[in-house]
Amino acid sequence: VQTDNGFEFTNRFSNSKRDLPTLFEVTAAKLAIRHKLIRPYTPRHNGKVERSHREDQKRFYSCHNFYSLDDFAKQLTVHNRRSNDFPMRPLAWLSPSEFTVQYV
Repeated sequence: VQTDNGFEFTNRFSNSKRDLPTLFEVTAAKLAIRHKLIRPYTPRHNGKVERSHREDQKRFYSCHNFYSLDDFAKQLTVHNRRSNDFPMRPLAWLSPSEFTVQYV
């Protein structure tokens, strides 16, 4: 898993917790998942995920109101279902759901 250097992923740049692993790092290690950190201040190294975040912002967060955590969860479920059924060029015009079925 490749991540940026946010405090949710690493304490590498923390003055007080530098030597303590984050919950994310502990969980990744338990699951034998390799965690790779990108170079600081280089969001282009996470370009695909950054684009995904922009699309989520544009298509979901900016155009919905959430009245409670439960309401947010319900609206997010609908959004994810629609997103996962939407054809995408990088997947040869298959939806993520269709693409995933090939490997399950």
